[in-house]
Amino acid sequence: MDTPGLGFLNWTVIVIYLLVTLAIGVWFTRKAGTGTDSFFTANGRIPAWAAGFSIYATTLSAITYMSTPEQAFLRDWSYAAGNVAIFAIIPLLIWFYIPFFRKLNVTTAYEYLEERFGPSIRVIGSLLFVLFHVGRVAIVIYLPTLAISSVTDITPALVAAAVGVLSVIYTFLGGIEGVIWSDVVQGIILLLGAVLILVFGIAAINGGLGTVVSDAAADGKFITGDNWKLGGAAAAIPIIFLGSVFNNLHQYTASQDVVQRYQTTTSLKQTSRSLLVNGVLALLTIPLFYGIGTVLYSYYQHSAQLPDGFNTSALVPYFVVSVLPVGVAGLLIAAIFAAAQSTISSSLNSISACVTVDLRDRFFPRQDGRERTGVGFARLVIVIAGAISVAAALYLSATDQAETWNLFLSITGLFGVPLAGVFALGIFTKRANTAGVLGGLVLGAATAFWVQRTTEFTPFAVSATAFLGAVVFGYVISAITGSIRGAGTHDVVPLTIYGKNSEYVRRTSSPVAPAGTPLRTTSSHDIVK
Repeated sequence: MDTPGLGFLNWTVIVIYLLVTLAIGVWFTRKAGTGTDSFFTANGRIPAWAAGFSIYATTLSAITYMSTPEQAFLRDWSYAAGNVAIFAIIPLLIWFYIPFFRKLNVTTAYEYLEERFGPSIRVIGSLLFVLFHVGRVAIVIYLPTLAISSVTDITPALVAAAVGVLSVIYTFLGGIEGVIWSDVVQGIILLLGAVLILVFGIAAINGGLGTVVSDAAADGKFITGDNWKLGGAAAAIPIIFLGSVFNNLHQYTASQDVVQRYQTTTSLKQTSRSLLVNGVLALLTIPLFYGIGTVLYSYYQHSAQLPDGFNTSALVPYFVVSVLPVGVAGLLIAAIFAAAQSTISSSLNSISACVTVDLRDRFFPRQDGRERTGVGFARLVIVIAGAISVAAALYLSATDQAETWNLFLSITGLFGVPLAGVFALGIFTKRANTAGVLGGLVLGAATAFWVQRTTEFTPFAVSATAFLGAVVFGYVISAITGSIRGAGTHDVVPLTIYGKNSEYVRRTSSPVAPAGTPLRTTSSHDIVK
């Protein structure tokens, strides 16, 4: 397959985009350097709409931008049930999860786990996040690297540098505030890019939108009756929806990159608004990105043909560089970069927060008892994690992996979703204890692994198995061990739905005070403000 060059004008558009994102990081460098609170939570000064846009851009990524159209191109719109699941769980998040993160004023999600279950569960949760997101960043760098280098004359190393290295630089400089405002710019660009692909794609087809709808209806490219049947050849929407609920519970309750944004707004009310903004944008994703796949299916039925042996993971950028006008193509390649970088920067900042707060500050405080205020260590972690991820992305590119969407969902179901079950046990039950949730975490992941290896269930069914396994095993083991050991001395009721508005004094030792000194007492007024 010939690989066309982008040309001067397209390159100019891409370079301008990359310089703008770099400038945002430079702009927030001074604020980010004032301390770890500013570097990781922006001292709570982010508007709700910007935080919501940032959550959306973080969870969308290049996986959505390229693999969602690929899914619609190859199959149908059934996976859109996952976007509906995001909107469906927002009331659950607002009423039952976010109040506890706000009550504890946490920097990382896993501080809740220590308060509820002890330091061992906090460390396990934090390390699982770090390991998973190093891999996630590698996949998110790899997707545009694979796609763009396969349809242009750009080398993989250059794409990885543009996407990964620049993300490291502006995350290093601007902290979470730079990341969030970069996400806003990137979110606007990627949405605009999706609209342009739809417009130009429909215009390039003889008969326009009517032909697209006719092709999709005739070939079952939307939603058919088979999509509602369990065990059929088509993907079953009930399974997709249920599995996506658990996948999204992992993303929005147990994944630091999203939970960290809950502390960047001024109040619980503002955090709730940010989630509503994100939910509306998630619904908007359905017609945009699944629509792209359907339009391209019709385009390559009537107006052109894909090369023999074409890797459909590169479907969107191939259409962009081979069909769209000069300049517009550059903007859309920038949109793919934006989709990747918004996720990468969020993951890197969150990885740094976990290593800094959950490991260094928690277990290796300063000997003189004073609080660390510098961000040098946090920035060093970003550089190291970024370097490992870029190297892994180049390896994935060399092996030419395909179907990364299902690969990513499988990994999430096995290693991330059981952790969401641990948070659910902590919040919705008083009986759950350390031994129980640890057993539930291990057995939930093991059950999901067994189901994945011995059946042909979709990744969504594996996710449902992982969550339910962690919850059921965790609760049963907690009941057994609790009856043997008896109740502990620490009152955990304020950390459950049974004491959501109750006062709570943290038991975590402060690095700036003698061991056992409470960090903060929270009143019900603080919780609901």
